[in-house]
Amino acid sequence: MSGQSWLVRRRSAAPLSTRLLVAQALVLFAGAVTAWVVASVVAPGIFHDHLVQAGVGHSGSEAAHVEEAFGSALLISFAVALLTSVLMALLVTGYFTRRVQRSTTQVSHAAARIAEGQFGARVPNPGLGPEFDQLADTVNELAERLGDVERTRRRILADLAHEMRNPLATIETHLEALEDGVRDLDEPTLAALHGGTQRLHRLAEDISAVSRAEEGQLDSRPVRTSPHLLLRAAAAAAQDAYDTAQVRLTIEAGGTVPDVHVDPERMGQVLANLLDNALRHTPPGGSVRLCATRPDQHWVELEVADTGEGITAEALPHVFERFYRADPARLRQPGNSGSGIGLTISRALVEAHGGGLSAHSAGPGQGTTFRIRLPAVAG
Repeated sequence: MSGQSWLVRRRSAAPLSTRLLVAQALVLFAGAVTAWVVASVVAPGIFHDHLVQAGVGHSGSEAAHVEEAFGSALLISFAVALLTSVLMALLVTGYFTRRVQRSTTQVSHAAARIAEGQFGARVPNPGLGPEFDQLADTVNELAERLGDVERTRRRILADLAHEMRNPLATIETHLEALEDGVRDLDEPTLAALHGGTQRLHRLAEDISAVSRAEEGQLDSRPVRTSPHLLLRAAAAAAQDAYDTAQVRLTIEAGGTVPDVHVDPERMGQVLANLLDNALRHTPPGGSVRLCATRPDQHWVELEVADTGEGITAEALPHVFERFYRADPARLRQPGNSGSGIGLTISRALVEAHGGGLSAHSAGPGQGTTFRIRLPAVAG
């Protein structure tokens, strides 16, 4: 190790409070010496000139004695005053440097705990001014967000493992039956195997899509589009599935509404998810209504309203969470092949367009309305 690098390491090893205190002491000492030198050089001459101007009648020896006495008194009193000021300044500086050191130590300890995964670590308010308060608030906000991310990550992993268990179990069961000769590789067996793999494939695609949407990394090409055109395209794509399920799908005229600036493909994906969700929760004989309205001059709203099962007040705030289902038993029902994150993807896509997606329901059996809110194009 070179002498220069050793010196740098030695200097960097000193605590911040010590370096601040030493620097302040050097500044105070230099100021005191400068003031003492200036006073000792300038003050006697000024005093002598005043004696001459005053015409004080003393002999040369008396005048010299008076000037010497003045100089001694001046320098002694000035030295005492400077020493007292330096000591007081050092005491105040030491107090504040200790407070700064305590605050920086708390920040470093909290950051170390956060780095170790202890996201409950917090930095107390140092009370040293807005800069240190902002630093503490930033560290605390970082810890809180990292804690939320970690909790979400654990929940997603647990939910993902749960969602994968069923299709994997189906595939494994049929493969074992084939190996044991219990089943033949017939059309129903192939359909079951293909269904399980397709469900896993859709799950993987949806997880990737919602992650990209929430991180703002989706490939989007917004253009000026008519809301009614979006609704008609979504209804046409879903009509066959609705006819098969015997659920009526209608588009309600909501009056004249302005255009919106969206990616038609992405917004079609949102409407397809909402229509698929409405179909799975609406029994035969029910209906689903599409409508575009203009609640005010700044926004356009697209509604997907069904007459199906409805949502309880307890479940309503959670419907956009990944893998959330108000009734877990619905996952096992035939034809319910959703990945569990269609609504999460839809909300992320709408928010990427500067809008919002909300759900409303009067309760079980009262149907559900999903409302897409998008900025209206002016002019």
